[in-house]
Amino acid sequence: MGPQPTMSAAIELPVRAMSALVMAAVAIFVTIVGGVLFACLVAIGAVAALREWHRLINGGRFANEALISAAAVAGAVFVSLFLEDSEASLLLLVAGAVAAFLWSAHRKQSPFWHALGPVYVGLAAIALVLLRAAPSGAYLILGIFIAVWSADTGALLGGRIIGGPKLVPRVSPNKTWAGFLAGTLAAGLAEAAFFAILGRSAAFGLILGLLIALIGHAGDLFESWVKRCFRAKDSGGLIPGHGGILDRIDSLLFVAPACAILLVFTSLNPL
Repeated sequence: MGPQPTMSAAIELPVRAMSALVMAAVAIFVTIVGGVLFACLVAIGAVAALREWHRLINGGRFANEALISAAAVAGAVFVSLFLEDSEASLLLLVAGAVAAFLWSAHRKQSPFWHALGPVYVGLAAIALVLLRAAPSGAYLILGIFIAVWSADTGALLGGRIIGGPKLVPRVSPNKTWAGFLAGTLAAGLAEAAFFAILGRSAAFGLILGLLIALIGHAGDLFESWVKRCFRAKDSGGLIPGHGGILDRIDSLLFVAPACAILLVFTSLNPL
């Protein structure tokens, strides 16, 4: 992938903050409304992320596999919404992965990585729709957002203000242990406050926030590793100050399926 545009450090943080506030406001509003509007936002975000994923794998050029993945994931989102059928949604993701694999294998262009796209993005998209449809679904989604956003913000500020030893320099040279710990603590405290405001156990919120932060860090590192494999700094340049959609939602792509699995297999709904 070719070099991405850069901006000076003096304006990067304000631009990043403004972009984050706009995206957060839209996400909160759509989450509260729910229904078709929420599913549409999830589908649009997933399609944009898949475009970046396949472009990343394809050396910075648009890949036709993105069309296959986008159709499969968008279909899975609306099957989850209207039919509430997780099995049919998963079958659509598998079909999309197989089709992307065969198409890319035919042109001998990283078939495994292209096939991973609809699974990597699609599982999170389905999870978000199913979680929103659960009892107290709006609060579940907002709780996830609060923990993920707090972890990202805490990690950014902790890393820049404190600095210190690198977390995994071979995977992501900019991430530090200070940022990792600050982000994890910030997510725990923010989730504890959210639970307390809702009249639920702050201690449980603290534990859940810490867990979400750890899973989110893993998602962040995974995307960093993939970009390093394909020698890219950012997945795209769509969001000012943040890079691409994948750079913004990499933590959520791991957190959403993990939370859905926790809810399904333990029947645990903290809200």
